[in-house]
Amino acid sequence: MKKFLAILLAVMMVLSLSATAFADAAPKDGGSKLTFTTGGEAGTYYGFGSVLAQKISDVTSSNVTAITSGGSRANIIALEDGDAELGFSQSDVLSYAYAGTRLFEEDGAVDCFSIVAPLYMEQVQIVTLDPNIKTVADLAGKNVSIGDSGSGVYFNAIDVLGAYGLTEDDIKPTYQGFGDSTEALQDGLIDAAFVVAGAPTTAVTSLAATKDVYLVSLDDEHIAALQEVSPYYAKTVIPADTYGMPEDAVTVAVSAVVIAANSVSDADVYNFLCGVFENLDDLAKAHAKAEELSLEFASSFVGVPYHAGAVQYFADKGIEVPAE
Repeated sequence: MKKFLAILLAVMMVLSLSATAFADAAPKDGGSKLTFTTGGEAGTYYGFGSVLAQKISDVTSSNVTAITSGGSRANIIALEDGDAELGFSQSDVLSYAYAGTRLFEEDGAVDCFSIVAPLYMEQVQIVTLDPNIKTVADLAGKNVSIGDSGSGVYFNAIDVLGAYGLTEDDIKPTYQGFGDSTEALQDGLIDAAFVVAGAPTTAVTSLAATKDVYLVSLDDEHIAALQEVSPYYAKTVIPADTYGMPEDAVTVAVSAVVIAANSVSDADVYNFLCGVFENLDDLAKAHAKAEELSLEFASSFVGVPYHAGAVQYFADKGIEVPAE
């Protein structure tokens, strides 16, 4: 009898833990108005961020407004200056901020923010209309847009070029955002453009509607060389049908991460995550990126602590994340 009771107790404990891990979470009361800085109108940050903000506002007590911005660095500065409460950032850029390197070398380390969740991978897309540009090495001597000067995209471009032994001086660089870059490609003003965003990206999709678009692939040898210097890049594949290309494109990616000012209430950050991860089916109907979201990936960030509200949400789902 004692043995039976012990087995029954063990089974009940397992069932209890399983129920905790998969239990639905309920929004918190007392939410407030939050500004969510995203990116340019032609990028994934703004399109997907607007969908997330609307859903969170509809189903929780927090009211989130997504606005356009200059991207990752601008979003971090907005949090530091108190002009926003939430923002998107590439994982590499927020790491630069926290360490006070590269984009933040002059300003020094910024630690006014913490992690809400990484949501999806942002692919480094090297877009061209010239089928003869097949490798990064072929960009030598070409007119290439490498992102706004000093942007996260700029440093991604420098990293990728560097893996192939190229520098900024080996190309004819222009410094443009996604929309301007694709317009310049359309008009024949440049030969290729670096676009770092979740694929499919609105600006590239619009270009592919009227032109044959090609993405330049990276080979395994040079990806390995890149990762040795910058381990935050992950190898990824962009399927051919993303932009009607003749073949899949192999490239690297960083993470698209939502961050929050440390001053944001635990309830508001909890509500952000609750509004997203308790409504994935509805979100997927509004934006394809929602199909890529998972609690496993959202709880995987290391190097910068999670916000206390995120720690609480993931704990309620049976997941432990790094805290202060």
